[in-house]
Parts: sequence; C-alpha cells; structure tokens
Amino acid sequence: MAQVTEVTLVDDLDGGKADETVAFSLDGKAFEIDLSAAHASQLRDAMASYIDAARRTTTGGGRRSLARVVSTPPKSNREENAAVRQWAQQNGYKVSERGRIPSEVLHAYADRDDTPAPAVAEEKPKRRARRKAADAA
Repeated sequence: MAQVTEVTLVDDLDGGKADETVAFSLDGKAFEIDLSAAHASQLRDAMASYIDAARRTTTGGGRRSLARVVSTPPKSNREENAAVRQWAQQNGYKVSERGRIPSEVLHAYADRDDTPAPAVAEEKPKRRARRKAADAA
C-alpha cells in the first residue's frame, strides 16, 4: 500500500495559505516564519533599509552553540583520541578515559617528537594532625 504525506504551509500571521518559509536572524537568534507572498514581501520591505545599511556576515545566521554544531566525532577521530590518551598516560599526563582531552595534552601530542615528557612529581603522604591531649582534671 502506498502512503502520501502532504505538508500544507499556514501563514503564521493570519492562518491563511503560506507560500514560503522566510528565515532571518536578529540579536544572535535565528528565526523562521511561514508567510504568504504578500506578507513575505511586507517583511522584506520593512527590513530593506536596515539590510541596506548592514554588513553581511559569513556565517549566514546567528551564533550557534557548539553543542548543536558538533556531532559525534568520526571513527578516525575516536581512534586518534584513543592514541592520544594512551600516549598521554605513558608520558605522565593525567587524562580521563572519556570526555574532552585538555588542549595542553593535544599540543604536546602534536609536538611529541620535540617535547620531553613532563616530570612527574611523587605525591608525598599527608601528615596526620596531632591530637590534642584531653585536659586532666
């Protein structure tokens, strides 16, 4: 059996038939609005003087948070991260098994032929606090 799904755009201003979806950004936030041809023209006319005076940016939109832009790293990056972690542990850096690798470690790994491993300081045992003698009465 065949199934047909139909999407009808509705003008967000008056509920009538929309002809297009207009995307725009303001104050670092991206917006989309479904408009009829007449409403889209009115929006463009209202913004025309501002657009003429504005500078165009290369991003084409507002700021995007890194979380939305970055997806799961490709397998090759995961393999390289595993190699970086292994190298870091063998060379005295403290790195977790998961999560972000500190930039210091990434830079050291990239320069590993030129960079000696950091000196690892031995941790001294903590001194125990002296107990106060009870007052003998």
